[in-house]
Amino acid sequence: MTLPQASHSAAPQSSSERRVDWSPKWPLDWKGSLSSFRGVRYKGLLLAVMLLSPLVSAQSTPKVTGVEPASGKVNDSVTVMGESLDKGSVVGVFLSDDKTDYKATIVNQAADKIVMKVPQVKPGGYNVSIQVGNGILIEPIRFTVQQ
Repeated sequence: MTLPQASHSAAPQSSSERRVDWSPKWPLDWKGSLSSFRGVRYKGLLLAVMLLSPLVSAQSTPKVTGVEPASGKVNDSVTVMGESLDKGSVVGVFLSDDKTDYKATIVNQAADKIVMKVPQVKPGGYNVSIQVGNGILIEPIRFTVQQ
């Protein structure tokens, strides 16, 4: 495959008026997947988007860093602290044991904390979990439900 050659206007009047035609002489076709991109300029933009996308998503991954208080009774208010916990990132909070995820009621939600009500569960130790999209992230933060 040969690359298109840059074409210059027939007689440039001065060096500042020289025009270079950088458009390709054939439509770019990468096996049908990006056949609508017809310019060399789009390749750079496409490459930048592909390389920067993982960085943007990695910076906004929700994370639980603690819970206050560390124990409480059913229906008590508990504050889950962390990063990127806003409504756009986290859609639910759970107390999880080995088998089941028990959904808590969210009372208040901000980027750095979520206030939840302890769900109706039996006394014992649970992990605090958050729902991000369709998945539930079980965090290594423990909460103890008392009688």
